[in-house]
Amino acid sequence: MQHYISKKKPLILASASLRRKELLNSANIPFIAEQSNISEDFPEASPELLTTELAFKKASAVHANKKWWTLGADTIVTYSGAILEKPNDADDAIKMLKILSGREHIVTTGFCIVDPLGNKVHSEPVSTIVSFKELSTDEIERYVATGECFGKAGAYAIQGIGAFMAKKIKGSYSNVVGLPIYEVIQALIKNQAIFEYPIIL
Repeated sequence: MQHYISKKKPLILASASLRRKELLNSANIPFIAEQSNISEDFPEASPELLTTELAFKKASAVHANKKWWTLGADTIVTYSGAILEKPNDADDAIKMLKILSGREHIVTTGFCIVDPLGNKVHSEPVSTIVSFKELSTDEIERYVATGECFGKAGAYAIQGIGAFMAKKIKGSYSNVVGLPIYEVIQALIKNQAIFEYPIIL
């Protein structure tokens, strides 16, 4: 018989992302994080397919180490069909932010839940439309100088200083941060990984 997520048998988050850890902590879901070390390659495919496939690979890789409920997730930013990955350096970040300035882009997070027996029980992509204000060259360069842009898809963090750029969002805010919490919790409840929510620890 499969178990429920608990302090003794927490959810495994197949990610080292600080943002995803913070989101699960804020939702009061007991978890441990293990990095999957899966290569994040981006072949030609839709953002929805790319993110859910990578999420499944991450969850599967980590699940092999411990047979508990496992969550994998992957987030990408796209503008006009092109993927904006994590910037390689300051020049790359400036280039990305100039592309996003005054325009709409899409943030897609695919997540996958693997049960204790290793079965994929849920896979779902969630997309949010983000509209940026018109950014001056000085604003872009000053933001990049903070260093916050590095390690972030699209070269910004909406939950940090980068919030000043996001004029409007349509859809899940937590999805832009890195994990669509509403959808994840609903999927965990539906698949009986969580007995009752909110969880009282």
